[in-house]
Amino acid sequence: MRSSLATGWIAQTFVKDILIDPATRGVTDIRHVVTAVASSSSVSSAEKFVANFVSPSQSTKSAAYGSYEELVKDSSVDIIYIGSPHSHHYQNAMLCLSHNKPVLCEKALTVNAAQAKNLYKTAKEKNLFFMEAVWTRYFPLSKAIRKHISDNDLGEVIRVTSDLSIGAIPENDFDLGHRMVNLDLAGGALLDLGIYSLTWVFQTIYHTLSAELQQQSRPRVVGATMTPEPRTGADESTLMLLEFPKSTPTGKTKTHAVATTAFRVSDDPARNHEGKGDIETPAVRIQGEKGEIQVYGPIYRPTRYRLVPKDKGSDILDKRFEFEGGAHGMMVRTTAPFLIRILSPSQPLMFMQYEADEAAHCLVAGKLESEGLPWAESTLIMEIMDEVRKQGGLVYPDAIESTDYPVKLTAKAS
Repeated sequence: MRSSLATGWIAQTFVKDILIDPATRGVTDIRHVVTAVASSSSVSSAEKFVANFVSPSQSTKSAAYGSYEELVKDSSVDIIYIGSPHSHHYQNAMLCLSHNKPVLCEKALTVNAAQAKNLYKTAKEKNLFFMEAVWTRYFPLSKAIRKHISDNDLGEVIRVTSDLSIGAIPENDFDLGHRMVNLDLAGGALLDLGIYSLTWVFQTIYHTLSAELQQQSRPRVVGATMTPEPRTGADESTLMLLEFPKSTPTGKTKTHAVATTAFRVSDDPARNHEGKGDIETPAVRIQGEKGEIQVYGPIYRPTRYRLVPKDKGSDILDKRFEFEGGAHGMMVRTTAPFLIRILSPSQPLMFMQYEADEAAHCLVAGKLESEGLPWAESTLIMEIMDEVRKQGGLVYPDAIESTDYPVKLTAKAS
């Protein structure tokens, strides 16, 4: 079961997705129900959300709460999904853990690695499941690409380039309070968009290594540069150059990665030219000795990749994936957490389709972490972003960088 603490338009889209019959994607062992909705502004807002978006799709009654504190005290809640701005993840997650609630927390997991380490330490001490909700990792497309790498279809992977850039003009598109540029909300391209660029780097270069080789292949940030947004100083463009000591899949050489993100340019302007032929450009290139895999964006929910062999006599594999059941597949960014309740081991939780299944399997199996994104790898990515921010000179306010709990955060997402 799942409950929502958000009532904005993205939360509306999210709830529509999760209430789609799971049988439409071949899943028959789950039942997905929104059990509660909470609004940080008023209980009436939560009640309106339930009436408009939950009740028409399910017969089970959904409770309405006017605060997060009320909801985490609900004994019927089994796991909490946190979808607040990254600035609030640490405080929200600690609130959940302090009430012995397992957590599925949106990416970027926290503002810094120290916060991530503290959350995972607390979850371990309390024997609670905790997972960073990087939904892209659990797509069938992502799994298929990782299998190509592990099966040596590319040979040794030498280089990966990855970009998520949105073609926005911040002065026109984001007011000063917007989460994308507001430092009090950990605004900027890196934490909001660059995490996806790093997701593709890590899931293809690092995650496909054996456990032994992972221990030998801690990456270093060779260089990083940022362009500050002129009004607030949040990063509007970030470039990261990483070096991995061991290449995948066998570790015989080094691998380099270039991960980029930006507001003002687009990773593929051809998306705006539908009907003009196959003019898309890949946003991710995974380059190996035998050929390369090209992933077409947006990379948070890609639906197409090509495997292009170096051998001219070999066929190009052009594979497309669709989101089953009419799911919206949007970037999930809400102003508050969602709450989920498991009905029974035969009716596990559901969240954005594929990562929901992963979390359900982990919970039913009594696991504390997901093999799809282990705590150590999640923490390592946060450490990389810390170093990128250090080299780029980006510092957030003390309150949202703090590992103290509780700390009252006053900034609200617009």
